[in-house]
Amino acid sequence: MMFEENVACADSRTTGGGVVDVLHHPAKARRVIQLFMGGAASHIDLWDHKPALEKHHGKKSDFGEYVETFQNGLGPWMKSPFRFEPHGDCGKMLGDVVAPLGQCVDDIAFVHNVVGKTGVHSQATYLQATGFQRPGFPGMGAWVSYGLGTLNENLPTFVVLPDHRGFASNGPKNWGSAFLPASTQGTTIFPQRKNPIADLLPDADYVTTDSDKAGLKLLQQLNQNHKQQRDGDSRLEARIRSYEMAAKMQFSAPEAFDLSKESQHTLQMYGLDNPGATYPDHINIPEEAEYFGRKCLVARRLLERGVRFIQIWSGNDNSFPRRNWDSHEDIERDHKPLATGMAIGTAALLQDLKQRGLLEDTIVLWTTEFGRMPSSQRGKGRDHNPYVFTNWLCGGGIKGGISYGPSDEWGYKPLDRDNPTEVYDVHATILHQLGIDHKRLTVRHNGIDRRLTDVHGQVIQDIIG
Repeated sequence: MMFEENVACADSRTTGGGVVDVLHHPAKARRVIQLFMGGAASHIDLWDHKPALEKHHGKKSDFGEYVETFQNGLGPWMKSPFRFEPHGDCGKMLGDVVAPLGQCVDDIAFVHNVVGKTGVHSQATYLQATGFQRPGFPGMGAWVSYGLGTLNENLPTFVVLPDHRGFASNGPKNWGSAFLPASTQGTTIFPQRKNPIADLLPDADYVTTDSDKAGLKLLQQLNQNHKQQRDGDSRLEARIRSYEMAAKMQFSAPEAFDLSKESQHTLQMYGLDNPGATYPDHINIPEEAEYFGRKCLVARRLLERGVRFIQIWSGNDNSFPRRNWDSHEDIERDHKPLATGMAIGTAALLQDLKQRGLLEDTIVLWTTEFGRMPSSQRGKGRDHNPYVFTNWLCGGGIKGGISYGPSDEWGYKPLDRDNPTEVYDVHATILHQLGIDHKRLTVRHNGIDRRLTDVHGQVIQDIIG
Protein backbone atom coordinates (compact mmCIF):
# COMPACT_ATOMS: atom_id res chain seq x y z
CA MET A 1 0.00 0.00 0.00
CA MET A 2 1.45 3.35 -1.02
CA PHE A 3 0.99 6.56 0.96
CA GLU A 4 1.66 9.86 -0.76
CA GLU A 5 1.32 12.73 1.66
CA ASN A 6 0.48 16.09 0.13
CA VAL A 7 1.44 18.35 3.01
CA ALA A 8 2.86 21.82 2.69
CA CYS A 9 5.00 24.11 4.79
CA ALA A 10 4.12 27.20 6.79
CA ASP A 11 5.54 28.82 9.90
CA SER A 12 4.37 26.65 12.81
CA ARG A 13 6.11 23.37 13.58
CA THR A 14 4.54 20.24 15.05
CA THR A 15 6.36 17.78 17.26
CA GLY A 16 4.08 14.74 17.48
CA GLY A 17 5.36 12.53 14.67
CA GLY A 18 2.50 13.27 12.28
CA VAL A 19 2.99 13.74 8.55
CA VAL A 20 2.37 17.49 8.85
CA ASP A 21 5.83 18.51 9.99
CA VAL A 22 4.96 22.18 9.61
CA LEU A 23 1.42 23.45 10.09
CA HIS A 24 -0.26 25.05 7.10
CA HIS A 25 -1.14 28.08 9.20
CA PRO A 26 -1.01 28.97 12.92
CA ALA A 27 -3.33 26.76 14.94
CA LYS A 28 -5.84 27.89 17.54
CA ALA A 29 -6.53 24.37 18.82
CA ARG A 30 -4.46 21.31 19.68
CA ARG A 31 -7.11 18.79 20.76
CA VAL A 32 -10.64 17.71 19.86
CA ILE A 33 -13.52 16.10 21.75
CA GLN A 34 -16.37 14.80 19.60
CA LEU A 35 -19.66 14.08 21.36
CA PHE A 36 -21.78 11.76 19.19
CA MET A 37 -25.46 11.08 19.92
CA GLY A 38 -26.15 7.65 18.42
CA GLY A 39 -29.64 7.17 17.00
CA ALA A 40 -30.30 10.77 15.90
CA ALA A 41 -31.06 13.45 18.46
CA SER A 42 -33.89 15.86 17.77
CA HIS A 43 -32.67 19.38 17.05
CA ILE A 44 -36.15 20.88 17.48
CA ASP A 45 -36.50 19.42 20.98
CA LEU A 46 -33.07 20.48 22.26
CA TRP A 47 -31.49 23.49 20.52
CA ASP A 48 -33.67 24.79 17.68
CA HIS A 49 -36.78 26.43 19.11
CA LYS A 50 -39.79 26.49 16.76
CA PRO A 51 -42.73 28.67 17.90
CA ALA A 52 -44.58 27.66 14.71
CA LEU A 53 -44.86 24.10 16.03
CA GLU A 54 -46.35 25.39 19.27
CA LYS A 55 -48.85 27.50 17.34
CA HIS A 56 -49.89 24.73 14.94
CA HIS A 57 -49.55 21.73 17.24
CA GLY A 58 -51.99 18.96 16.31
CA LYS A 59 -52.85 20.39 12.91
CA LYS A 60 -52.26 18.43 9.73
CA SER A 61 -48.64 18.81 8.63
CA ASP A 62 -48.32 20.51 5.26
CA PHE A 63 -44.76 20.84 3.95
CA GLY A 64 -45.84 22.28 0.62
CA GLU A 65 -43.84 19.61 -1.20
CA TYR A 66 -43.38 15.87 -1.41
CA VAL A 67 -41.61 14.54 1.69
CA GLU A 68 -39.91 11.16 1.89
CA THR A 69 -39.75 9.73 5.40
CA PHE A 70 -37.93 6.72 6.75
CA GLN A 71 -41.08 5.29 8.32
CA ASN A 72 -44.62 6.63 8.53
CA GLY A 73 -43.67 9.94 10.13
CA LEU A 74 -46.00 12.47 8.51
CA GLY A 75 -48.56 12.82 11.27
CA PRO A 76 -49.79 16.21 12.54
CA TRP A 77 -47.35 18.96 13.52
CA MET A 78 -45.98 18.26 16.99
CA LYS A 79 -44.61 20.84 19.37
CA SER A 80 -41.77 19.87 21.64
CA PRO A 81 -42.84 18.21 24.89
CA PHE A 82 -40.08 20.26 26.52
CA ARG A 83 -40.32 23.90 27.57
CA PHE A 84 -37.88 26.32 25.93
CA GLU A 85 -36.34 29.21 27.86
CA PRO A 86 -33.59 31.76 27.10
CA HIS A 87 -30.09 31.27 28.54
CA GLY A 88 -26.90 33.27 28.79
CA ASP A 89 -26.16 36.81 27.68
CA CYS A 90 -26.92 35.70 24.11
CA GLY A 91 -30.44 34.66 25.12
CA LYS A 92 -30.17 31.27 23.43
CA MET A 93 -33.40 29.28 23.66
CA LEU A 94 -32.85 25.76 24.97
CA GLY A 95 -35.21 22.93 25.78
CA ASP A 96 -35.45 22.41 29.54
CA VAL A 97 -33.96 18.90 29.22
CA VAL A 98 -30.61 20.47 28.25
CA ALA A 99 -30.90 23.41 30.67
CA PRO A 100 -27.60 22.52 32.43
CA LEU A 101 -25.84 23.68 29.26
CA GLY A 102 -27.46 27.10 29.64
CA GLN A 103 -24.42 28.08 31.70
CA CYS A 104 -22.22 27.45 28.66
CA VAL A 105 -24.15 28.88 25.69
CA ASP A 106 -22.09 32.07 25.58
CA ASP A 107 -19.11 29.88 24.64
CA ILE A 108 -20.98 27.79 22.04
CA ALA A 109 -21.60 28.29 18.31
CA PHE A 110 -24.78 26.51 17.24
CA VAL A 111 -24.98 25.52 13.56
CA HIS A 112 -28.63 24.90 12.75
CA ASN A 113 -28.53 24.27 8.99
CA VAL A 114 -26.54 21.03 8.81
CA VAL A 115 -27.84 18.64 6.16
CA GLY A 116 -27.18 14.96 5.57
CA LYS A 117 -27.49 12.66 2.59
CA THR A 118 -29.49 9.75 3.93
CA GLY A 119 -31.98 8.77 6.60
CA VAL A 120 -30.36 5.36 7.14
CA HIS A 121 -28.57 5.16 10.50
CA SER A 122 -25.48 3.24 9.43
CA GLN A 123 -24.77 5.37 6.37
CA ALA A 124 -25.51 8.64 8.15
CA THR A 125 -23.30 7.70 11.09
CA TYR A 126 -20.45 6.86 8.74
CA LEU A 127 -20.90 10.24 7.05
CA GLN A 128 -20.64 12.24 10.25
CA ALA A 129 -17.82 10.11 11.69
CA THR A 130 -15.68 9.58 8.59
CA GLY A 131 -16.88 12.03 5.90
CA PHE A 132 -18.16 9.18 3.72
CA GLN A 133 -21.45 7.30 3.93
CA ARG A 134 -19.98 3.87 3.26
CA PRO A 135 -17.40 1.77 5.11
CA GLY A 136 -13.71 1.75 4.34
CA PHE A 137 -12.72 5.31 5.28
CA PRO A 138 -10.80 6.62 8.30
CA GLY A 139 -12.55 8.33 11.18
CA MET A 140 -11.88 12.02 11.78
CA GLY A 141 -9.76 11.15 14.81
CA ALA A 142 -7.60 8.88 12.65
CA TRP A 143 -7.00 11.71 10.18
CA VAL A 144 -6.04 14.07 13.01
CA SER A 145 -3.73 11.44 14.50
CA TYR A 146 -2.16 10.85 11.09
CA GLY A 147 -1.64 14.53 10.43
CA LEU A 148 -0.51 15.81 13.81
CA GLY A 149 0.72 12.77 15.69
CA THR A 150 0.76 12.45 19.46
CA LEU A 151 1.06 14.84 22.38
CA ASN A 152 2.24 12.14 24.80
CA GLU A 153 4.31 8.96 24.98
CA ASN A 154 2.22 6.86 27.37
CA LEU A 155 -1.36 6.99 26.08
CA PRO A 156 -3.03 6.59 22.68
CA THR A 157 -3.43 9.61 20.41
CA PHE A 158 -7.09 8.79 19.62
CA VAL A 159 -9.37 7.41 22.34
CA VAL A 160 -13.01 6.31 21.98
CA LEU A 161 -15.39 6.12 24.96
CA PRO A 162 -18.48 4.16 23.77
CA ASP A 163 -21.89 4.03 25.38
CA HIS A 164 -21.82 1.78 28.44
CA ARG A 165 -24.42 -0.50 26.83
CA GLY A 166 -22.35 -1.16 23.72
CA PHE A 167 -21.48 0.25 20.32
CA ALA A 168 -23.65 2.51 18.19
CA SER A 169 -24.36 1.79 14.52
CA ASN A 170 -21.26 0.47 12.66
CA GLY A 171 -19.30 0.01 15.89
CA PRO A 172 -15.50 0.28 15.58
CA LYS A 173 -15.69 1.04 11.85
CA ASN A 174 -16.59 4.61 12.85
CA TRP A 175 -13.13 5.14 14.33
CA GLY A 176 -11.07 2.76 12.21
CA SER A 177 -7.92 3.73 10.31
CA ALA A 178 -9.00 2.18 6.95
CA PHE A 179 -6.18 2.97 4.47
CA LEU A 180 -4.24 5.14 6.92
CA PRO A 181 -1.55 3.47 9.04
CA ALA A 182 -3.25 1.11 11.47
CA SER A 183 -1.70 2.93 14.41
CA THR A 184 -4.03 5.91 13.82
CA GLN A 185 -7.24 4.03 14.70
CA GLY A 186 -9.13 4.84 17.89
CA THR A 187 -8.44 2.90 21.08
CA THR A 188 -11.70 1.80 22.71
CA ILE A 189 -11.95 2.32 26.47
CA PHE A 190 -14.93 1.58 28.76
CA PRO A 191 -14.20 3.68 31.89
CA GLN A 192 -17.26 2.36 33.73
CA ARG A 193 -15.99 -1.24 33.67
CA LYS A 194 -13.73 -2.88 36.26
CA ASN A 195 -11.12 -3.29 33.52
CA PRO A 196 -11.55 -0.24 31.24
CA ILE A 197 -9.04 -1.59 28.72
CA ALA A 198 -9.43 -5.28 27.99
CA ASP A 199 -6.33 -7.42 28.58
CA LEU A 200 -4.15 -4.48 29.59
CA LEU A 201 -2.93 -6.23 32.73
CA PRO A 202 -2.37 -9.98 33.23
CA ASP A 203 -5.19 -11.59 35.16
CA ALA A 204 -3.73 -14.85 36.45
CA ASP A 205 -2.11 -15.78 39.74
CA TYR A 206 0.83 -17.54 38.10
CA VAL A 207 1.96 -14.43 36.17
CA THR A 208 4.80 -12.59 37.88
CA THR A 209 6.42 -9.27 37.03
CA ASP A 210 9.54 -11.03 35.78
CA SER A 211 7.66 -13.56 33.67
CA ASP A 212 5.52 -10.78 32.18
CA LYS A 213 8.65 -8.85 31.16
CA ALA A 214 10.25 -11.99 29.74
CA GLY A 215 7.13 -12.75 27.71
CA LEU A 216 7.05 -9.23 26.29
CA LYS A 217 10.73 -9.42 25.39
CA LEU A 218 10.20 -12.68 23.52
CA LEU A 219 7.16 -11.27 21.76
CA GLN A 220 9.17 -8.25 20.66
CA GLN A 221 11.88 -10.47 19.18
CA LEU A 222 9.34 -12.58 17.28
CA ASN A 223 7.56 -9.50 15.95
CA GLN A 224 10.79 -7.89 14.78
CA ASN A 225 11.82 -11.07 12.95
CA HIS A 226 8.39 -11.24 11.34
CA LYS A 227 8.54 -7.56 10.37
CA GLN A 228 11.91 -7.90 8.63
CA GLN A 229 10.35 -10.40 6.24
CA ARG A 230 7.35 -8.17 5.47
CA ASP A 231 8.63 -4.68 4.88
CA GLY A 232 5.95 -2.03 4.37
CA ASP A 233 3.10 -3.78 6.19
CA SER A 234 1.70 -1.05 8.44
CA ARG A 235 -0.52 -3.51 10.28
CA LEU A 236 2.44 -5.30 11.81
CA GLU A 237 4.17 -2.03 12.68
CA ALA A 238 0.96 -0.86 14.35
CA ARG A 239 0.68 -4.14 16.28
CA ILE A 240 4.25 -3.77 17.55
CA ARG A 241 3.61 -0.17 18.52
CA SER A 242 0.38 -1.18 20.24
CA TYR A 243 2.23 -3.68 22.43
CA GLU A 244 4.84 -1.06 23.25
CA MET A 245 2.09 1.41 24.07
CA ALA A 246 0.29 -1.20 26.17
CA ALA A 247 3.42 -1.70 28.26
CA LYS A 248 3.57 2.02 28.94
CA MET A 249 -0.17 2.17 29.60
CA GLN A 250 0.13 -0.45 32.33
CA PHE A 251 1.53 2.39 34.41
CA SER A 252 -0.18 5.47 32.97
CA ALA A 253 -3.74 4.27 32.21
CA PRO A 254 -4.81 3.13 35.71
CA GLU A 255 -3.80 6.52 37.07
CA ALA A 256 -5.72 8.33 34.33
CA PHE A 257 -8.91 6.40 35.14
CA ASP A 258 -8.57 6.74 38.91
CA LEU A 259 -11.13 9.34 39.99
CA SER A 260 -10.51 8.90 43.73
CA LYS A 261 -8.38 12.05 43.94
CA GLU A 262 -11.01 14.25 42.31
CA SER A 263 -12.76 16.58 44.73
CA GLN A 264 -16.28 15.90 45.90
CA HIS A 265 -17.33 19.13 44.18
CA THR A 266 -15.94 17.90 40.86
CA LEU A 267 -17.59 14.49 41.18
CA GLN A 268 -20.91 16.10 42.02
CA MET A 269 -20.58 18.49 39.07
CA TYR A 270 -20.16 15.52 36.72
CA GLY A 271 -23.07 13.61 38.27
CA LEU A 272 -20.84 11.08 40.05
CA ASP A 273 -21.90 11.75 43.64
CA ASN A 274 -23.82 8.50 44.15
CA PRO A 275 -21.23 5.69 43.93
CA GLY A 276 -22.51 2.13 43.83
CA ALA A 277 -26.02 3.14 42.82
CA THR A 278 -28.28 0.61 41.12
CA TYR A 279 -30.72 1.60 38.42
CA PRO A 280 -34.10 0.36 37.15
CA ASP A 281 -34.52 -1.45 33.86
CA HIS A 282 -36.13 1.53 32.15
CA ILE A 283 -34.06 4.41 30.85
CA ASN A 284 -33.57 7.06 33.57
CA ILE A 285 -31.78 10.35 34.27
CA PRO A 286 -29.43 9.31 37.15
CA GLU A 287 -28.01 6.41 35.16
CA GLU A 288 -27.47 8.51 32.04
CA ALA A 289 -25.91 11.30 34.10
CA GLU A 290 -23.49 8.96 35.86
CA TYR A 291 -22.31 7.04 32.83
CA PHE A 292 -22.03 9.99 30.47
CA GLY A 293 -20.54 12.18 33.20
CA ARG A 294 -17.89 9.56 33.96
CA LYS A 295 -16.81 9.54 30.33
CA CYS A 296 -16.64 13.33 30.31
CA LEU A 297 -14.50 13.44 33.45
CA VAL A 298 -12.20 10.72 32.13
CA ALA A 299 -11.96 12.69 28.88
CA ARG A 300 -10.77 15.75 30.76
CA ARG A 301 -8.15 13.68 32.56
CA LEU A 302 -7.00 12.15 29.27
CA LEU A 303 -6.71 15.58 27.66
CA GLU A 304 -4.56 16.73 30.55
CA ARG A 305 -2.28 13.76 29.89
CA GLY A 306 -1.84 14.48 26.20
CA VAL A 307 -4.54 12.54 24.34
CA ARG A 308 -5.16 14.44 21.11
CA PHE A 309 -8.64 13.28 19.99
CA ILE A 310 -11.45 11.83 22.13
CA GLN A 311 -14.80 10.55 20.91
CA ILE A 312 -17.62 10.16 23.46
CA TRP A 313 -20.76 8.25 22.46
CA SER A 314 -24.27 8.42 23.89
CA GLY A 315 -26.62 5.63 22.82
CA ASN A 316 -25.95 2.14 21.51
CA ASP A 317 -27.29 0.39 18.44
CA ASN A 318 -31.04 -0.12 18.08
CA SER A 319 -32.68 -2.25 20.74
CA PHE A 320 -35.92 -2.31 22.70
CA PRO A 321 -36.66 -0.74 25.03
CA ARG A 322 -34.86 2.22 23.47
CA ARG A 323 -31.34 2.89 24.70
CA ASN A 324 -30.45 5.47 22.09
CA TRP A 325 -31.81 8.67 20.52
CA ASP A 326 -33.93 6.96 17.85
CA SER A 327 -37.24 8.14 19.32
CA HIS A 328 -39.82 6.91 16.82
CA GLU A 329 -42.26 6.00 19.57
CA ASP A 330 -41.94 8.63 22.30
CA ILE A 331 -39.65 11.68 22.28
CA GLU A 332 -40.30 12.58 25.90
CA ARG A 333 -39.70 9.06 27.23
CA ASP A 334 -36.38 8.59 25.43
CA HIS A 335 -34.93 12.04 24.94
CA LYS A 336 -35.54 13.33 28.45
CA PRO A 337 -33.13 10.99 30.31
CA LEU A 338 -30.59 10.87 27.49
CA ALA A 339 -30.56 14.63 26.98
CA THR A 340 -30.47 15.54 30.66
CA GLY A 341 -27.72 13.05 31.41
CA MET A 342 -25.73 14.28 28.42
CA ALA A 343 -26.25 17.92 29.36
CA ILE A 344 -25.07 17.43 32.96
CA GLY A 345 -21.84 15.74 31.89
CA THR A 346 -21.19 18.06 28.95
CA ALA A 347 -21.80 21.24 30.97
CA ALA A 348 -19.40 19.98 33.63
CA LEU A 349 -16.82 19.17 30.96
CA LEU A 350 -17.02 22.59 29.29
CA GLN A 351 -16.85 24.48 32.59
CA ASP A 352 -14.04 22.28 33.89
CA LEU A 353 -11.99 22.72 30.72
CA LYS A 354 -12.56 26.46 30.83
CA GLN A 355 -11.49 26.89 34.45
CA ARG A 356 -8.33 24.89 33.77
CA GLY A 357 -7.44 26.88 30.67
CA LEU A 358 -7.89 23.87 28.39
CA LEU A 359 -10.94 25.10 26.49
CA GLU A 360 -8.84 27.76 24.77
CA ASP A 361 -7.09 25.15 22.64
CA THR A 362 -9.60 22.29 22.73
CA ILE A 363 -12.50 22.08 20.26
CA VAL A 364 -15.65 20.35 21.49
CA LEU A 365 -18.00 19.19 18.72
CA TRP A 366 -21.54 17.95 19.44
CA THR A 367 -23.15 16.00 16.62
CA THR A 368 -25.51 13.21 15.65
CA GLU A 369 -26.27 11.40 12.39
CA PHE A 370 -29.36 13.45 11.46
CA GLY A 371 -32.29 15.23 13.10
CA ARG A 372 -35.95 14.39 13.56
CA MET A 373 -39.11 15.50 11.78
CA PRO A 374 -41.38 18.32 12.98
CA SER A 375 -44.38 16.15 12.12
CA SER A 376 -45.38 13.44 14.56
CA GLN A 377 -45.09 9.66 14.39
CA ARG A 378 -47.43 7.46 16.41
CA GLY A 379 -48.63 10.56 18.24
CA LYS A 380 -45.58 11.09 20.46
CA GLY A 381 -42.53 10.17 18.38
CA ARG A 382 -40.62 11.66 15.46
CA ASP A 383 -39.25 10.10 12.28
CA HIS A 384 -35.77 10.64 10.80
CA ASN A 385 -34.93 14.04 9.32
CA PRO A 386 -31.72 14.10 7.24
CA TYR A 387 -32.83 17.37 5.63
CA VAL A 388 -31.65 19.58 8.50
CA PHE A 389 -30.26 19.20 12.01
CA THR A 390 -27.94 20.89 14.49
CA ASN A 391 -24.26 20.65 15.35
CA TRP A 392 -22.52 22.86 17.86
CA LEU A 393 -18.89 23.70 18.47
CA CYS A 394 -17.13 25.23 21.44
CA GLY A 395 -13.58 26.27 22.36
CA GLY A 396 -10.43 26.18 20.25
CA GLY A 397 -10.95 29.63 18.76
CA ILE A 398 -14.65 29.11 17.98
CA LYS A 399 -16.82 32.19 18.45
CA GLY A 400 -19.29 31.74 21.31
CA GLY A 401 -22.85 32.86 21.89
CA ILE A 402 -23.98 32.65 18.27
CA SER A 403 -26.50 30.69 16.22
CA TYR A 404 -25.47 30.25 12.60
CA GLY A 405 -27.51 29.12 9.60
CA PRO A 406 -31.17 29.04 10.72
CA SER A 407 -33.50 26.26 9.73
CA ASP A 408 -36.97 27.06 8.37
CA GLU A 409 -39.97 27.82 10.60
CA TRP A 410 -40.71 24.11 11.08
CA GLY A 411 -37.14 22.84 11.49
CA TYR A 412 -37.63 20.73 8.37
CA LYS A 413 -34.94 22.13 6.03
CA PRO A 414 -32.46 25.04 6.05
CA LEU A 415 -34.07 28.44 5.69
CA ASP A 416 -31.59 29.15 2.90
CA ARG A 417 -31.80 25.89 0.99
CA ASP A 418 -29.10 26.90 -1.46
CA ASN A 419 -26.46 27.35 1.24
CA PRO A 420 -26.64 24.59 3.83
CA THR A 421 -23.82 23.39 6.05
CA GLU A 422 -22.51 19.90 5.35
CA VAL A 423 -20.34 17.60 7.44
CA TYR A 424 -17.44 18.48 5.14
CA ASP A 425 -17.69 22.09 6.28
CA VAL A 426 -17.64 21.08 9.94
CA HIS A 427 -14.62 18.82 9.38
CA ALA A 428 -12.85 21.50 7.33
CA THR A 429 -13.41 24.03 10.12
CA ILE A 430 -12.01 21.72 12.80
CA LEU A 431 -8.93 20.92 10.73
CA HIS A 432 -8.50 24.64 10.06
CA GLN A 433 -8.48 25.40 13.78
CA LEU A 434 -5.86 22.67 14.22
CA GLY A 435 -3.64 24.41 11.69
CA ILE A 436 -4.41 22.10 8.74
CA ASP A 437 -5.75 23.05 5.32
CA HIS A 438 -8.25 20.24 4.70
CA LYS A 439 -7.43 20.23 0.97
CA ARG A 440 -3.74 19.58 1.59
CA LEU A 441 -3.86 16.62 3.98
CA THR A 442 -4.31 13.76 1.49
CA VAL A 443 -3.35 10.13 1.04
CA ARG A 444 -3.13 8.36 -2.30
CA HIS A 445 -5.36 5.28 -2.16
CA ASN A 446 -6.52 3.23 -5.14
CA GLY A 447 -5.35 5.97 -7.49
CA ILE A 448 -7.23 8.76 -5.70
CA ASP A 449 -5.91 11.46 -3.38
CA ARG A 450 -8.28 10.80 -0.51
CA ARG A 451 -8.97 13.32 2.22
CA LEU A 452 -11.36 13.68 5.16
CA THR A 453 -13.57 16.13 3.25
CA ASP A 454 -13.66 14.14 -0.02
CA VAL A 455 -13.91 16.82 -2.76
CA HIS A 456 -16.04 19.21 -0.71
CA GLY A 457 -15.82 21.48 2.30
CA GLN A 458 -15.59 25.15 3.19
CA VAL A 459 -14.34 26.56 6.47
CA ILE A 460 -17.29 28.15 8.33
CA GLN A 461 -15.67 31.54 8.75
CA ASP A 462 -18.66 33.07 10.57
CA ILE A 463 -18.15 30.91 13.65
CA ILE A 464 -14.41 31.48 13.97
CA GLY A 465 -13.43 34.02 16.64
